[in-house]
Amino acid sequence: MVNDLGVERDGTGRSQEPAVQVAAEICDLGGQAVAAAGDISTTDGAADLIRTAIDAFGRLDILVNNAGFLRDRMLVNLTEQEWDSVVRVHLTGHFLPLKHAATHWRSEVKAGRDVDARVINTSSGAGLLGSVGQGNYAAAKAGIVALTLVAAAELARYGVRVNAIAPAARTRMTEDLFATTMAEPESGTFDRMDPANVSPLVVWLGSAGSAKVTGRVFEVDGGRICVMEGYRHGPAIDKGARWHADEIGATIHALLANATPPEPVYGSTARPN
Repeated sequence: MVNDLGVERDGTGRSQEPAVQVAAEICDLGGQAVAAAGDISTTDGAADLIRTAIDAFGRLDILVNNAGFLRDRMLVNLTEQEWDSVVRVHLTGHFLPLKHAATHWRSEVKAGRDVDARVINTSSGAGLLGSVGQGNYAAAKAGIVALTLVAAAELARYGVRVNAIAPAARTRMTEDLFATTMAEPESGTFDRMDPANVSPLVVWLGSAGSAKVTGRVFEVDGGRICVMEGYRHGPAIDKGARWHADEIGATIHALLANATPPEPVYGSTARPN
């Protein structure tokens, strides 16, 4: 199944052509594909996507969530509508297909049928480290990581493995925003930002080889794959009683002195103080 609303970069318009074109390319290469142009950030659109996939192929094995678009603004200029629309497309657009796919897989298990399924969600370096001017996008992408962890824990009993990727590649969303970084190199030079560099990891995460991998986030760009390590318990002090406000400062500074410094915001080299 290939799903795409076929909208412009600003979210306007709608066309079935992008999904139809990609499905046709898959078929031309000897595969089987069906196009869909429903809005998967709505309950009806997500349910229809999963139902259509099962009707077309008789089963559901892999779900790749990748819906997204941008409304970049500094926080003081970010409107409520720009916040809501980005969170809806990215985060809700991950949740609803995942919910309906998981409901199907749970039903299969309850009916006594074996399930060996995979979900690959798409986060971003912005969601893992933050990104200036992308508060709405970064928050949604961070939410996708948390959703991945929850789904991995909840769905393991049904034979479903859930992981996320944080790719960097040249797409309609990035080729203007990071024009210098995303520019195509001279002929014969390895194109680190070619989106095809991301595909092999997605394919592997959807394969039988990933059977023991779940609840993980992988950053991928060019020829680089990195296992991201998120929040972990760092230095701690347990007083065994309630803290007083006037003793908190010295305690926090002592903890921070032994903690790993945070990484720079995505796209920056400047570490926070």
